[in-house]
Amino acid sequence: MSMSMTAGRAGNPERVFYQGMIVVVIATVVFGFSRSFFLRPLFPGVHAPQEIFFYLHGTVFTLWLALLFTQASLVGAGNVAMHRRLGVAGFVMVPLMVVLGLIGGSIAAHRPGGFIDIPVPPLEFLIVPYAGILIFAVFSGVALLQRADPQTHKRLMLLGTIAISEAGIARWPLAIYENNPQLEVWTTAALSLPLLAWDLYSRKRLHPATVIGVVVLFAQGPVRDMISHTATWHAFAVWVSGLAA
Repeated sequence: MSMSMTAGRAGNPERVFYQGMIVVVIATVVFGFSRSFFLRPLFPGVHAPQEIFFYLHGTVFTLWLALLFTQASLVGAGNVAMHRRLGVAGFVMVPLMVVLGLIGGSIAAHRPGGFIDIPVPPLEFLIVPYAGILIFAVFSGVALLQRADPQTHKRLMLLGTIAISEAGIARWPLAIYENNPQLEVWTTAALSLPLLAWDLYSRKRLHPATVIGVVVLFAQGPVRDMISHTATWHAFAVWVSGLAA
């Protein structure tokens, strides 16, 4: 009994950290999409997608955030069996989110006005959501395959979700974030920094998944900006946006 209680107390800081990080990511997304999705009836003047598809898209991505928090809570409560059973949903939701993300980008890029309230040419800007969903797909997919390794699994799940939170950050109703894609990408990357601090505090060294994730999140902005101006990307963007016709 004493050993069990000690183990529970030892695990508590880790539970608090991951639940706290997930809450921060959820708050980031909800704050950004509050006016155009979550509380849209209260903000009729705010520009929002007219296509019904994006409400399905938003609902599925919201369910993912709820699933992530629930899974962290189940582990924190010691209910590993339920966590594993519910984890099967991840094998359905991750590919579904990837498909919805790719379709959503194609629709937005093909829209006459392009991406809503984004002054960047739509074919050029298409790389932003596509890069985010690619990182999410790789990190979350590997996390599912590495579910027998809890430390790798939870880090990659968190990092993959941070990657797609940029869409929420880009919609923060703050003047400094309006039409400032550089600030948006660096803010997204900065969400991964607490994981570095946690590793050093709890392990005294960095976990490989943390290192890879942080490097990717900080490198993606300059890399995708470089790629978006190439003829190869332009040709691909024309093709994929044409699929929404």
